[in-house]
Amino acid sequence: GRNCSFLQEMDVIQKQDESCYCYVQNRTIHLQYVWSTLQVKVNSREMFRFEPISEKSNCRNSETVFEFAACAVQVFWKPETATETRVSVKQYGEDICFKIQPLKTELYIVSVKREMLDGKLLFLFIAGIFLFHFATSLSRSTKFFYLCGIILGVLALLVFVLLMLKRFIPRHSTFWILMSGCWMSSLYFIYCFKENMQWLWSEHRNYLLGYFLAVGMTSFAACYQHGPPATELSISLFAWTLQLTAFVLIYCGVTIPQVAYAVIAVSLCSKGLCYPLGAACHIGRKMKNHFISKKLVFKHLTEEEYREQGETETIRALEELRFFCRNPDFPSWLAISKLQSPHRFADFVLGSPHISPAETRAHEEEYGIGSFFLEEQLFETGTESEQDDPANSIHEGDEADEDEMHKQISFPYATELL
Repeated sequence: GRNCSFLQEMDVIQKQDESCYCYVQNRTIHLQYVWSTLQVKVNSREMFRFEPISEKSNCRNSETVFEFAACAVQVFWKPETATETRVSVKQYGEDICFKIQPLKTELYIVSVKREMLDGKLLFLFIAGIFLFHFATSLSRSTKFFYLCGIILGVLALLVFVLLMLKRFIPRHSTFWILMSGCWMSSLYFIYCFKENMQWLWSEHRNYLLGYFLAVGMTSFAACYQHGPPATELSISLFAWTLQLTAFVLIYCGVTIPQVAYAVIAVSLCSKGLCYPLGAACHIGRKMKNHFISKKLVFKHLTEEEYREQGETETIRALEELRFFCRNPDFPSWLAISKLQSPHRFADFVLGSPHISPAETRAHEEEYGIGSFFLEEQLFETGTESEQDDPANSIHEGDEADEDEMHKQISFPYATELL
């Protein structure tokens, strides 16, 4: 029933008399305005009275708990006088109306400007997402517990004091009635503090810093004396409280309620689907490794690695052979009947070396230092360089005869294979 002026974006209105103004929200949803707000600024040289006008003054038509709390706060809110005030209007919130009452006949200016990206809304949204996904780990952090205690003591002092005095309240019903009253008083205090933050900081900065310092230190001392939550039930309650607070931050961090509901639903689903998704990823990796053949990679060994691997594999194969021969199912009599030296085979099975000292000496004489084979390898290059020597053919003939003689020499125990 008021004759109010309707505000639009980029409006600049200058008046001297008392008047009321309204901004009607745009009902068409655009996602680019999800963090966009309208800043309504009123300034004048003289003092004026700014009075919000709520269409839901009886608080009966409030759709959510947050709207009911804001309406209840506005019922007790008394208009204040100032020379400058700012109002932040969400793009898809409720219609807002306010009245300007100049105390003197002086010109005042009402300007409307859009802020496409409100840093406060973006900060609240990101903080809510972070708090929800890390609530479980943060609930077990001692430092975060002390930080939450300090914040609760500064912003909701009555709630903090009531929680500290909970053990002295015998009945739960009395405690919850007092808690409801403390929360309503704290919401009213937070609303007043938010509206007058600029004035308090400019006029009463020392008192404000003193309040923060005194209440913060007292809250930290109380939390330190009480200690962080120790039982699993208290830790779970703390984590659920953090997640509920995260939902409030997400809801307050966007201008479109539908987007807030969708983000909250996706967050809840992501918490519940982490285990099925992990199992599906594990099964997918197993199936991928099963159906996709692995590419063979060949590694070339050095001479030293080849010798070490040969020695290691030889020792392992001999031990496996001894274990196989000691097996009761091994046909020992059939094997002994085919061997030329059964006693040597028995000594090998019982742990003796598979090469005798005579074989070792023969191998050293044949291939060791100063052997005929080594001399032949050393002087082979010198022999090939003397191709023009007339006696070369005779020397080659002698070497051929020596090779024939060397091939005819039988190596000891060459016919016996183990």
